[in-house]
Amino acid sequence: MANDAFSFGGIFWLILFLYLIFMPQIRQQMLFNSRKRLMEKIGEMRGSNVITMIHRQESIGFLGIPIYRFIDIDDSEKVLRAIRATPKDKPIDLIIHTPGGLVLAATQIAKALHDHPAKTTVIVPHYAMSGGTLIALASDEIIMDPHAVLGPVDPQIMNYPAPSIIRAVEKKELKDVDDQTLIMADVAEKAIAQVRDFVYSLLKEKIGEEKAREVAEILTKGKWTHDFPITVDILKGFGLNVSTDVPQEVYELMDLYPQPMMQRHPGVEFVPSPEQKRKSP
Repeated sequence: MANDAFSFGGIFWLILFLYLIFMPQIRQQMLFNSRKRLMEKIGEMRGSNVITMIHRQESIGFLGIPIYRFIDIDDSEKVLRAIRATPKDKPIDLIIHTPGGLVLAATQIAKALHDHPAKTTVIVPHYAMSGGTLIALASDEIIMDPHAVLGPVDPQIMNYPAPSIIRAVEKKELKDVDDQTLIMADVAEKAIAQVRDFVYSLLKEKIGEEKAREVAEILTKGKWTHDFPITVDILKGFGLNVSTDVPQEVYELMDLYPQPMMQRHPGVEFVPSPEQKRKSP
């Protein structure tokens, strides 16, 4: 009897161990499959190739370790491959949710999106800041939730806004500025000029050269803080092609990118109305 109990206990702990190891991977694969089906549905509805760049904290492994995501070279490689694989006459819908990231990676994606011959649309269900804004500006149309936001694209040098570095140096006598700060100011000037010129190149055919220069200056020269929320109304004031007709399926897709349980705010809950429930697939 003791041996039977030991065997049963051993099997139980083995099953539990296997569950802890494999169940997170199984759940993750189920999420991937659900996302794929929903992306295909959106693509069929809109006649487009749907690409996503969603940066949320997803937990991995049986310990549920969160990954902090931002636009990096791996993203640019994957998005560029997806754009190259899209037929030249097929529209692209790029769904973005990101706090920003590397200027180099964002610039690559923006240039590839801008150069695609068919119509390109960036869909922003919540926010696309910094490098995400740079990518959105490259599209033919931006579709945003009425309360979604973009952000300024002023470069950041060692976690400091480039325009602020330059202004800090300008307020001092040259003899009172150390060499490192002077070097940072030099790099800041170059970074601002590079991003400003790139934004201008993206916008000049859409809103005219004069307006494009004005908008490029506003977005790169530090008029606002780096996290300033650029709303739909501001973007329309720039003359950009912006709408708020986000497909319901995009919101459903965002639900398939859950935050880790440890990161969720326990005080925020809601019950969908009967109409919302009826609309769900």
